[in-house]
Parts: sequence; structure tokens; C-alpha cells
Amino acid sequence: MKYKTKRDIIFIISYIAFIIFALVNFESILKFISHVINIFSPFLLGIILAFVLNVLVNFIEKKIFGKIKKGKLWNKIKRPISITISLVLVGLIIVLIMNLLIPQLKNSVSLLTDSLPEYKEDIIDILNRFDVDQDNINKVSEYLDNFSKIITDYIKDNSKDVITVTTEVATSVISIVSKGVITVVFAIYMLAQKETFNRQINKFMEAYLKPRIIYKIKNIAVMANKTFSNFVTGQCLEALIFGLLCFIGMLIFRLPYAATISVLIGFTALIPVFGAFIGTILGAFLICIVSPFKAIMFVIFIVILQQIENNLIYPKVVGKSIGLPGMWVLLAVTVGASVGGILGMFIATPLCSLFYALLTQLVNDRIKKNRIINKVSAKE
Repeated sequence: MKYKTKRDIIFIISYIAFIIFALVNFESILKFISHVINIFSPFLLGIILAFVLNVLVNFIEKKIFGKIKKGKLWNKIKRPISITISLVLVGLIIVLIMNLLIPQLKNSVSLLTDSLPEYKEDIIDILNRFDVDQDNINKVSEYLDNFSKIITDYIKDNSKDVITVTTEVATSVISIVSKGVITVVFAIYMLAQKETFNRQINKFMEAYLKPRIIYKIKNIAVMANKTFSNFVTGQCLEALIFGLLCFIGMLIFRLPYAATISVLIGFTALIPVFGAFIGTILGAFLICIVSPFKAIMFVIFIVILQQIENNLIYPKVVGKSIGLPGMWVLLAVTVGASVGGILGMFIATPLCSLFYALLTQLVNDRIKKNRIINKVSAKE
């Protein structure tokens, strides 16, 4: 009894000392955690990518290849074939979007260059309508005439800064590509060896943890896998619906580049709730080159469509698929965006759904326990 009391006192003192140390060195601890996360970010992203691809891999294995007669050779090659098909499909989607978007951006830049004289006349005409002083109009006209010369002179005068920025961009690209390769390779390895990982984790838990704790961990893992799988499926379905609605609306309002922009909007809509606004910026730029008025129409249309999507489509499709009420979906995405940006937005919703499910289970178990205690007390 004395030993237990002494041990409890040491534990409390150590706990208080740790809290004080954490509060005093809070900023340094945050920097250290950020540095560790940055080092392991390719592997963390690889785990997330594996979760996403696992939905497609399981679908191919069970739904498409499930009817094929099983054999030793087929069991060995089924998983690699499924992973390869999944990666090819994702790659083809990305290539399709790039082929739709990049040529259109090039054409838009060329169109913008050719349309500069017309824009100049329109700007001067607007200035004349507002009775702007003629000297100021002449200055604006001269500035527009020398637009390309100004850019060239700026590059010459700031060549060192331009070189520095270019070097930094090139370094960043190399870093992103290298991390991307590590992420994809690690995700493939996880998908190919997921049963092995599962057995290793189970052995580790059986060796060091109690059966009751193992049961709870496995229950959480099953719920997490189901939640993330349903989220990925629901998010892809929601993005498809939003892209189709955008395409139909652009056709009705006779807005240019309907197919290209709708594909872009649908792809960026994979980012929960706020993703479509990223595509809206590029879409508005493309349309603005053709007609500034139609670009304004497009932005208004997307804002209205986004409100419908946020309040009706997304909570029903994605929120329902992961068992999370619409209010909590919006809260999760908002908090995730403030904490982790785009990646935070994508992860926050399934994580919130997992916590919501666990909390619901805990509350229900507690209610059942209290009811049993009340019944026993009433009988006594």
C-alpha cells in the first residue's frame, strides 16, 4: 500500500513537471513537432494515399476479379494487377485534366495578348465616360502601350531576384517530386503488404497489450477503415455531381469552356466544401479573357451553386455516407482548413466522423450501463 502511494506521488510530481516544462518551452516543442512531421510527411501522405487507393483496389479485387476462379498463381498476381490498374486509372484522370486545362491556358494567354489593343480601347472609353482628366488618360494609354517593355525592364533591373526566385522554385519542385515518389512507393508497398502489416501489428499487440485494450484498438481500426472508405467514395460521388451541375449550368447560360472548366471544378471539388472555389479562380480567368461580363456571371453562378452544394448536396452525400450530420461536416472542414490547409480539409471530415462514432458508442454504452445499475437498485 505504501509502495502504491509512493508511486502515485512520483507519478503526479512527474506529470506536473512535464506540464510546466511543456508550457515553458511550448514554442520550441511546436517547432520540433513541425520538423518531425516535415521529415515524415512523405510517409504520412503515403498512408493517406494508401487509404484512398485501397477503396479502388478493393473494388477491383472483389467486384471485378472476384468472379474469376481462384488459384495459387492468380492469388499471387491479383493484388499487383489491381494496384497497377488503380494507379493507371488515377494517372489517366490527372493526364486528362492536364490535357484539357494546359492547352486552354496557352490559348487564353495568346488570346489575351491579341486582345490587349481592344482592352486598351475599352479602358480608355470607360475613363472618358467617367470624365477622367486627359493627362491621366494619356498616361494610362502610354502605360498599356509599353506594358511588355515595362515587364522586360523589371526583369533586367531585378535579374538577381528573378534568378533567386527561379532557383527557389526549381528546388521546391525537385523536393516535391522526390517526396511524391517516396509517397507513391510507400503507398504501393502498404497496399501490397497490408495483410503482413496487419499480422505484425496483431503480434505486437498480443505481446505487449491486454486483450481488453486489443479489442478496443481493433474496434477503432475497423471503424476508421469503414469511415475513410465511405468518405472517399462519397467525396468522389459529390465531385462528380458538382461537376455535372456546373457543366449543365454553363451550357444553360452559354458560358465558354463549359467542358474544360466543369472538369476542373469537379476535380478541385474533391477538396471538401471549399475546393470548388480553387477551380473557380482559374475558370473565371479563362472566361474573363473572352468576356469580363460572362466571367462575373460565372462567379455568381458558382457562388450560388456552391451554397446549394454546401448546404444540400455535400451534407447529404458525404455526410450521410460517413454517418456525420451536415453541421459537423461544415465544422470539421472549417477547423481542418485552419489547422492543416488543403490536406487538413481532406482529413478533418473522416477524423471528425470517427470521433463522432466513438463518442456515440461511448455514450450509448454508458446509458446502457446506467440503466442496468438503476434496474438492479430498483429491485433491491
